Amino acid sequence: MPAFTLPDFYLPHPARRNPHEQHAREHTTAWARRMGLLDCPAPSGGLVWDEADLAAHDYALMCALTHPDCDAETLALITDWYVWVFFFDDHFLELFKQSRDIEGGRRYLGRLEEFLGPATRQPENPAETALADLWARTVPARSDGWRERFVAVTHNLMVESLWELDNISRHRVANPIEYIEMRRRVGGAPWSATLVEVATGAEVPASLSETRPLRVLRDTFSDGIHLRNDLFSYEREVTREGENANAVLVFERFLDVPAQRAADLVGELLTSRLQQFEHTALTEIPLLFAERGTPPHEQVAVCRYVQALQDWQAGGHEWHTRSSRYTKIIRRPPVLVPGLSVPYSLASSGLGRRIAAHDHVLADRRVGHLPLPDLYMPFRFRVSPHLAGARRHTARWAADMGMFAPVAGRPMWTAGLFAGFDLAYCAAMIAADATPEQLDLAADWLSWGTYGDDLYPVRWGRVGDFVGAKVATARLSLFMPLDGGAPAGTPTSPLEAGLADLWRRTAGPMAPQERHPFRAAVEDMTSAWLWEMAGEAQRRVPDPVDYVEMRRATFGSELTAGLARLRLATSVPPELFDTRVVRQLTNAAQDYACLVNDLFSYQKEIEYEHELHNLVFVLERFLGCAAATGRDLVAKLMRERMRQFEHLVAVELPALFEHDRLDEATRAALIGYADQLKDWLSGILEWHRASARYAPGALAARFGRAAMVPAPAGGRDRSTVFVAG
Repeated sequence: MPAFTLPDFYLPHPARRNPHEQHAREHTTAWARRMGLLDCPAPSGGLVWDEADLAAHDYALMCALTHPDCDAETLALITDWYVWVFFFDDHFLELFKQSRDIEGGRRYLGRLEEFLGPATRQPENPAETALADLWARTVPARSDGWRERFVAVTHNLMVESLWELDNISRHRVANPIEYIEMRRRVGGAPWSATLVEVATGAEVPASLSETRPLRVLRDTFSDGIHLRNDLFSYEREVTREGENANAVLVFERFLDVPAQRAADLVGELLTSRLQQFEHTALTEIPLLFAERGTPPHEQVAVCRYVQALQDWQAGGHEWHTRSSRYTKIIRRPPVLVPGLSVPYSLASSGLGRRIAAHDHVLADRRVGHLPLPDLYMPFRFRVSPHLAGARRHTARWAADMGMFAPVAGRPMWTAGLFAGFDLAYCAAMIAADATPEQLDLAADWLSWGTYGDDLYPVRWGRVGDFVGAKVATARLSLFMPLDGGAPAGTPTSPLEAGLADLWRRTAGPMAPQERHPFRAAVEDMTSAWLWEMAGEAQRRVPDPVDYVEMRRATFGSELTAGLARLRLATSVPPELFDTRVVRQLTNAAQDYACLVNDLFSYQKEIEYEHELHNLVFVLERFLGCAAATGRDLVAKLMRERMRQFEHLVAVELPALFEHDRLDEATRAALIGYADQLKDWLSGILEWHRASARYAPGALAARFGRAAMVPAPAGGRDRSTVFVAG
């Protein structure tokens, strides 16, 4: 019996087929034979592939469906790349996954990566031979920027296979956030998105490639491909091959639900990610063009890229239904609606998911206090002995910056309200070993970030002044000069005055190369506040994956991590922070801290401020569950992220030290960084428990029943802004 029946798929774009399909099929069969892909022995005694396997998988059909418009030569090249990548996947499975040979897999991948560039040695296996040939045929015609991106995604595709292998050897199923992140790196879809630029003959402009809209297009494209593949490949991967990197299995284990329910939820998330792609393409890309003054030829290149990604989604689905590579799980019978010539369902139309994202608008959100379960916290908080001085300092600083002045003619913060927040207490736990000056600086950064977070909805959001918020956000960069000189403008608001002072005290002592990433962290946070404003204006509950990833920015997590790095006794090479282990360590800590805030701030945000950006609420809307269920899932996700953090510190960080042969000073610095993250995690939780910012009685006194009401779509102010204090 099959594990489940396939859910209805949201298919907004019809698949098309390239007329050069047969040419690609004949070419790639001959090429695969020439490269040795069809006669490579497997440890099991047979062959990894034979010609019958290649014919049955029919990668020429896949590429004809996913790249319907390219010419014959390009289609043949693209098909060869996909034959290589699927062979690599099966070759690695035969040689290392089934035997759990992690060290052998590491050596194999290290050699293979040497062929991402001019060959320095002779290939020793078919995967190396084929990669060397493909590199020579593809890369010379591409730009340096494309080449760097392609090397990065191919590196991830190959090297992160070790993550899958490690999880298999430990019988460990990833938590949902970790899975989505790592599936992008190991699953190949970002690699496919980069090859799309070869197929279209139009590269994404370097000036736009790392902006949020293009990044979201790549991520949603990737998630769509991977989630669909997980549904079709569950029987092959989980049942027959013993793999555990599959979203259906991840949902089964995390949510403790049957396979059918898990598959249905994966289908819902797939629809949500595809609709996020559409939303980004239709609303954020045009705005990006206008803001950047993108010239017409670059706009055309991006639009061709978007169209090509849509074609890939549609063609990829069609190929999954045809290819023998995947077991054909029975689909549910379609529902025939009178008057319609095609089968219909809310899922296949995507209407159900759109309704869930928008039907909350008229709801009265009198949610009341949300009682919290026990929260897993393995670390004890510590408090700086300089707390009293920091409290005095940061109260004076906030007053000096003008943060207690009225906003739009009404009070927002007062000295009494600020004292109840007790942000210095939070800083004293986050930076328990800091000097008095460092602690004052940390407390001031927390005060500035919290002020900005409160300011945006009050000053601009409730009146629908998105343009005013964008102008104010853009001005903030004037007060973060990278050359260490004077600001490029005069502060005209408490937000600007506070940032100018903080930048002078923080970036002044920095080395020039350290200032750029630190400024980027600040800009990411302020841009994320705009993202929240846009969602509120559209009355759109965010996609769960987009929410979690943007939450790190809205919470200022990267800024906090940057401040922690500044306090390290030894400088750490920046590239180490981009390794999988350290990045996952940072992300797991950031997510735990963000979700702490979502639990404690639920009543404040949902009832009093009518906000939508809270994971408890997002899960309510996505799963159709009660707030208590959403709360428990958030708490469980926090526990899983914390356990992942503990594993990374105890097992994977020491393995990184040995593999990269790090010196003792660098090892000590990275251990110190992990210890600072532990202080951050324990301190954040303790502060939320102690601060008056989220206490039910304090909230009632602060807001009363005059909660902030969202402005209508036209932007007229219907808000009753709260009176603080």
